[in-house]
Amino acid sequence: MKNKQILLLTSLLLWSLVSHAQEKPKWDVNNPPGDWRTVEFTVDEGTWMNLDVHPNGSEIVFDLLGDIYTVPMSGGAAVPVRTGIAYEVQPRYSPDGQQICFTSDAGGADNIWVAKRDGSDAKQVTKEDFRLLNNPIWMPDGKTLVF
Repeated sequence: MKNKQILLLTSLLLWSLVSHAQEKPKWDVNNPPGDWRTVEFTVDEGTWMNLDVHPNGSEIVFDLLGDIYTVPMSGGAAVPVRTGIAYEVQPRYSPDGQQICFTSDAGGADNIWVAKRDGSDAKQVTKEDFRLLNNPIWMPDGKTLVF
């Protein structure tokens, strides 16, 4: 009788381990589960924004509500550079003005990313999943970031 109980407990333990060991689908910030909808709106002011001036003084890059925009220094309409579900903030121009660095949660946690000035060709630079990184700044060499 005792051997049957041990066998039964061992079987239950193994079944429990196997059933819990199945992989959960990886979280994708840009593809959330469930129902969601897009909301469009227009604003003419913001708060808690981060901005940087292009090295040649021609434009400003800024974040607003998790998206990144540029606007001519002389004024005018803001141009979306990075939009979508991912929360992207704290943009900074590279010393030559050809790239921006920024903080994004697109990879699943707040990490540092670099993209062309127009927001294209974005690449994740850091791969933290525990420590959240922010406030990237280019060093004068244009190759090194501190954050």
